[in-house]
Amino acid sequence: MAQVHARTERTYSATPEQVYEAIADYNTVRPQLLPAQYSEYEVRAGGIGAGTQVHWKLQATEKRVRDCLFTVSAPRPGTLVETDGNSSMVITWTVTAAGAGQTTVAIDTTWQGATGIGGFFERTFAPKGLNRIHDEVLARLADHLK
Repeated sequence: MAQVHARTERTYSATPEQVYEAIADYNTVRPQLLPAQYSEYEVRAGGIGAGTQVHWKLQATEKRVRDCLFTVSAPRPGTLVETDGNSSMVITWTVTAAGAGQTTVAIDTTWQGATGIGGFFERTFAPKGLNRIHDEVLARLADHLK
């Protein structure tokens, strides 16, 4: 199996603390950021940052729905890592200062992809689709931070 990787990032006019606080709030803010591809969103434990357990279904393609159960950790300041208990998917949110009053958020998603021709298509097309979804999440974050 080959690892599949998708990365989306955006810079905001907000402090790193404001941005991190928003993305770490799985109770109130995160549900507001999710586009139509997400369904059945539910915080099952915690709700703010590390220790949170959150469930959702992600409609990755017309035929592909991922049932996700993520556990959140914060291995270092400015970073949230969501590890899926139902698959090899790991989503890492990184918040970094980007100059005077600017903050960049990067979403890196990795998982073990299929092998063979199916794996080739997954590595080629899945990151693009996921980047479109995450770009919408980051656009909604921009609206939230205004």
